[in-house]
Amino acid sequence: MSEVIKIDNLKELIIEIRGQSVLLDSDVAQIYGVETRDINQAVANNPDKFLRVIS
Repeated sequence: MSEVIKIDNLKELIIEIRGQSVLLDSDVAQIYGVETRDINQAVANNPDKFLRVIS
């Protein structure tokens, strides 16, 4: 990934669901320049790196 991503552009991708701020897997895939299935596989293999639950 050689393109610089601006913070303002990321803020536009964040949505709120049930009081939680989230990025959709398709948006994360676009940011990293990979397929959505690759992001989903990475999450399945490394949930601690991606999922953060705040109580």
